[in-house]
Amino acid sequence: IKAENEDSFGAVFPDDAVLENKGIAIAIADGMSGSEAGKEASEMSVRMFLDDYYCTADTWTVKKAVVNIMSAMNQWLYSQGQRNYDSAKGMVTTFSACVLKSQTMHLFHVGDSRIYRLRDNDLVQLTQDHRVQISKDKEYLSRALGIDINLNIDYRNTAMELGDVYFLSTDGIHDFLNDAGLRLLLNTHKTDLQKASEEIVNTAKLNGSNDNLSCQIFSIDALPEPDQNEFYEKITRLPFPPELKEGYVIDGYKIIRELNATSRSQVYLAEDTQAEKPTKVVIKTPSVNFEDDPGYIDAFLQEEWIAKRLNSPHLIRTIEEKRKKKFLYTVVEYIQGQTLKQWMADNPQPGIAQVRATVDQISRGLRSMHRLEMIHQDLKPDNVLIDKNNTLTIIDFGSTKIAGLAEIATIIETSNIVGTASYSAPEYFRGNPGSRQSDIFSLGVIAYEMLTGKLPFGEVLPEKAAKKKFTYVSARTYNDTVPEWIDGALKKATHPEPEKRYSLLSEFIVDLTKPNNSLLSSSSQPLMTRNPLLLWQIIALIELVIILILFFY
Repeated sequence: IKAENEDSFGAVFPDDAVLENKGIAIAIADGMSGSEAGKEASEMSVRMFLDDYYCTADTWTVKKAVVNIMSAMNQWLYSQGQRNYDSAKGMVTTFSACVLKSQTMHLFHVGDSRIYRLRDNDLVQLTQDHRVQISKDKEYLSRALGIDINLNIDYRNTAMELGDVYFLSTDGIHDFLNDAGLRLLLNTHKTDLQKASEEIVNTAKLNGSNDNLSCQIFSIDALPEPDQNEFYEKITRLPFPPELKEGYVIDGYKIIRELNATSRSQVYLAEDTQAEKPTKVVIKTPSVNFEDDPGYIDAFLQEEWIAKRLNSPHLIRTIEEKRKKKFLYTVVEYIQGQTLKQWMADNPQPGIAQVRATVDQISRGLRSMHRLEMIHQDLKPDNVLIDKNNTLTIIDFGSTKIAGLAEIATIIETSNIVGTASYSAPEYFRGNPGSRQSDIFSLGVIAYEMLTGKLPFGEVLPEKAAKKKFTYVSARTYNDTVPEWIDGALKKATHPEPEKRYSLLSEFIVDLTKPNNSLLSSSSQPLMTRNPLLLWQIIALIELVIILILFFY
């Protein structure tokens, strides 16, 4: 209707792995009428969203990815509006988006564009208009992209069902078409969504719409159910390798010797004979004990997927392979050195500075994982390597939890209990999922063990862990050279309740570096901190005594 179209909309329907990992993205926007550049704002927001969403990490949840993108979009629109138009209303637009991932609909919204759902003849508005009514004829947007440097985004997720119809619109439509009329038109043309959209637009016109009229409609005709046959075909595509012995060559890798073997896997030192110059690598093979365990095989495949997405000097690096594999195994860089467990046995009484430096390096690797919404979940001294330059590297991502993949429906049932019991956070044994705080707990246990040679809660047996009382034993009990302020930091890092631990790894490192008075017991805090009034009273009394002495003598 308007001379210039200030609405914008779009959708991306990817295929293959992108569809599974990221889903389908759909968005609609309406440039604010009073905005200097509403048209540009709506077009840019939709374009940036649809482009940038698919550039975010596969490991991120939909919520984290979209909130980050929308926040960046908002800051860009706001700054451009201020710079080019010297106004908070320079580039402002409403914005509503859906991301369909696996079996879940994720909705994001600011402004007064809308998202509806029609299910079993029940029409529900899933978004709330961010409008403030001033008078009968005057109202304004209270929230929108580009209107303020800070952005408050409405987010919700809902399970999709077959037959659902979703409807996105700008106010040129829904301000001139009530819910009953919209429900009737959607139901009447359920099998022809293009016809439905045309009828809805025409009806809004007939009802007197004087605005741009835009809408999108989509229906859920199928959902990505986990395919058991496809899953088993994927995990059995490569057979388990035979027992590898010295001199055996597998896909160009010549086995030098076995480095480690457990009931779950074998690790070998090998030489890449197809490299330009002989290069040592590490080959990890699955244990034949789990040849018929789909959950184990899936986790083994996932470990390589994770390593390829990590980039930190403190995380083991996978070797990019161009050759075709004949067997199931992973190849990672060879780090000449020893495990932290071995180092601790050789150095039973390290100094506080050494422990602090060790914990700092491990935390750097963990932070790289946490930024990608990954939780290691099996941090222990055996899973940390120290090379000849004293660089520490975290290895073994077999238990790692990835937030983005957790949103995808799977036939695999997983347990919350992962890792090694004595280093695992108590919430795992209570049946709760892990978090960043769970990794912080494990790091705190490692720091405690380095300083004392003991574990803060003693040895934890998996079968008894659910009923165990996690009562912290002061590190000073075993090592009286540990300052009380460091003991306080260890106690907080290993607190049985995750919400009472550090929220960030950096906070833990800071408290290991300098005293945090809030973590000290009241008896060891300075008098100024414990009772400043009493301190000044004592000072005043001393001054009075001095005055009296001077007066009489």
